[in-house]
Amino acid sequence: MSDSQTLSLPDDASLFTRLRVARQCLEVIKNDPTNPTYGQTFNMSLNVNVYASLAQQLQRSQDGRRMLSKRPSLQGKELDLAALERLPEGTLGHEFARYFRDNKISPFETTLEIKNDIDFLSKRYRETHDPLHVLTGYGTDVVGEMELQAYCLGNLGLRTTAFVLLNGTIGHFKVPQSGVGRSEYLRRLWAAYRRGRASPRFLDFWFEEHWETPVATLRARLCAPANG
Repeated sequence: MSDSQTLSLPDDASLFTRLRVARQCLEVIKNDPTNPTYGQTFNMSLNVNVYASLAQQLQRSQDGRRMLSKRPSLQGKELDLAALERLPEGTLGHEFARYFRDNKISPFETTLEIKNDIDFLSKRYRETHDPLHVLTGYGTDVVGEMELQAYCLGNLGLRTTAFVLLNGTIGHFKVPQSGVGRSEYLRRLWAAYRRGRASPRFLDFWFEEHWETPVATLRARLCAPANG
């Protein structure tokens, strides 16, 4: 099947079509998580209504309206990672840049045309994935990624995160990752979900304005304690 057929997602697509496209995209991004085409299509496949609701909520506050109006970007082309890494240790900028270096990965890029607030929030969500790793402390191993998905499900209610968790949990039960047993795995996901529920919404936070702020300060502001 060609990419155009695989990624066809009409605005009026049925739930069955959206689930099919989500599944096809997920199979690709499991091995290519920064893929700009499949990643953004997966993100939009099940989340349009959630993003529409979030956009309405943001319009009710001055900071939210500023976010939707300015549409800041955390794409790789907007970031000077070398400059950020020169900031003092412990600051968001330094730890953010070191996160990419240590994990040998690059910031997300997107090919999505931003036509409206829903498109912007979809893009923004993908771009906040990496700074959220830094703030929450969840690892980039398989279980850590699932913890972050559970955190985002609790915080934003995105349907794709539930989809990823379902598929990831089925896979984990077949082949446990990193020696983490089923009960421990589920305990960690539940703890991450509850932590996300208890934390302030992160999607409209201006990470770009806080590169020089200590991570510890931002973690205390944006993340509930990581209780088991």
